[in-house]
Amino acid sequence: MTDAMYIQLLDLACGAFLLTGVLVLWRRELSAIVWLFALQGVALTALVVILGVRQDSLELILVGVGVGALRAGLLPYLMRRALVAGGAGRETQPLVNVATSLLVAAALAMLAYALSQPLIRLSPTPATQTVPIALTVLLIGFFVLVTRRRALSQLVGFLLMDNAITATAFLTTSGVPLVVELGISLDVLLAVLVLQVLTTWMCAAFGGTDLDELRELHD
Repeated sequence: MTDAMYIQLLDLACGAFLLTGVLVLWRRELSAIVWLFALQGVALTALVVILGVRQDSLELILVGVGVGALRAGLLPYLMRRALVAGGAGRETQPLVNVATSLLVAAALAMLAYALSQPLIRLSPTPATQTVPIALTVLLIGFFVLVTRRRALSQLVGFLLMDNAITATAFLTTSGVPLVVELGISLDVLLAVLVLQVLTTWMCAAFGGTDLDELRELHD
């Protein structure tokens, strides 16, 4: 792989990774949000595989394939099942509207760029120069987590953060060990399984998964 092709493919994967995170803020349909998370898993897989090919590392390529199977396949499948069990198909009243959310995303991108400059100066490689994108997705995921009201939307925010942390780890090192990636992935999988069980129980008991409505019911 030539240097020019490597940089172009890396930029394309990182651009898709960022775009899917921003589109999560734009869409309110929970099914569309789940699909966007799956597409981000594909972008993350492509990013890791590109790094593996560049470094001629079969282990890193296999880790990338495993990341894709979990984050672009299994996790979205489980979330779609939770969505069907939950019944609600739309984020009706987020705490921050779409227009404001997109403006916040732009501000978070500038903040991520500023925060990542010391790291880029420390090791100015094509991979580390894309770290601001991963940090932007991390901040967007946290923003989704604290501003959305549906349990599934909040889970997607958490998973966006997890994807961003994983991307940062791969971009700033030669790759995380396989056993570490498996451990983190199993923790994330467990969280999704627990959410699916809780969603089913909440819908059976209260008829919905809007967390603000459940707090009002508690009060």
